[in-house]
This record gives sequence, structure tokens and C-alpha cells, in this order.
Amino acid sequence: MILFSNEQKSNHLLLTLDLVCNDYKRGEIGQLESKRHLYEQYLKILHLNELYTEHEINMFRQQARKHQIDMLSNNITSVHVIDCIGDYEPINHTGIVQKMDLSKASITNISSKLLETGFIMRSQLNNNRKEIYFSLTDKGRHVYHLHKKLHQEKEEGFYRFIESYSEAELQTIGKFMSDLLARAEKLYGREVWENDDLKD
Repeated sequence: MILFSNEQKSNHLLLTLDLVCNDYKRGEIGQLESKRHLYEQYLKILHLNELYTEHEINMFRQQARKHQIDMLSNNITSVHVIDCIGDYEPINHTGIVQKMDLSKASITNISSKLLETGFIMRSQLNNNRKEIYFSLTDKGRHVYHLHKKLHQEKEEGFYRFIESYSEAELQTIGKFMSDLLARAEKLYGREVWENDDLKD
């Protein structure tokens, strides 16, 4: 199997989306052919997303090793939990569940591993001794800052990509993406995330 760099996969995904939008805007093919073509491009995006998801954690590991940061489990959701805790610490179990829209079982599984590996720590607030809150350790904070840096780079790259589109075009694309996301959430909900998180 051919392996692509993270940058290549991101650029390929953006290029595919660009082709979909351009074909949609030009209206050069009949409605039926346009729908079929759009569906084919949609399948390509799904495939590229699978490749991206598969290699994102490897890219993060490479950057972590470069910064001499010990990495954690084999799924990127653990990094996202660290990111959530870093944004809202101290935060309790229920807060993480609500912020990330994942099940209690999934968050319990991930937080237990993060505690064992020293990325987060437990604490109690003076006015509520029964509730357990989570905060980042120094080790976890290194991962948090690295993730923020990489996320910012991806965000800036995306903004550069959409600069060529007008406001009206962005509104159309935004509606399409919102409808697509709503459909995916209706069909799959948390199932894909949950199954992946509970493997490790």
C-alpha cells in the first residue's frame, strides 16, 4: 500500500473537495451525471479520510518524538481528550463527556489509561470533595501544546485554501457540509468513535 505524508493527504483531500465544488458550480454535465460524479468524489473523500485517520496518529508520534515527548495509545482520541482537559481544566468526567459528545464508558476507558501513563492527574475541589476532577500533568501539557500547534497549522492551511471562494459559494459549501455531517451523525452517531476508543 502506498503511504502518503500527512501534508500530501491533506492537500489531496482539499483538491478533491475543490474539484467537487468546481463541477458543482460550472454545471457542465447533466443533473444525473452531476449527482453520480459528486457521489464518486464523495467516496474518494471517504477513502482519503480513512488514510488520514490511519496516519494522523503516526504523524503526531513523529512530532512527539522530535520534541522528546513520550506518546500514548494508538488512537488520536486520547490526544483529543488531553486537549479537552487542557482547555477546561479542572474538568470532571461528566464535563468531558458533554464537551466531546462521547459515552461515559469511552471517557472512563481513555481517562484511566491517561492516568496510568501519567498524562493527567486527579484532584478534588475544596467545596466538593466527592467529585473527581482531571488536570494535565507536565507530561500531558507537552502533548497539549504540540497538538495545539499542529491543529493551528492545519486550520491556517484550510483558511488559505478557501480564500478563492466568494461568500455565496462558501454559504453553499457550508450548507452541503452541514447536511452531510447531519446525515453521518444520524446514520452512525458515536458508534465509530466508541468502537475505536475501546479497542486499546
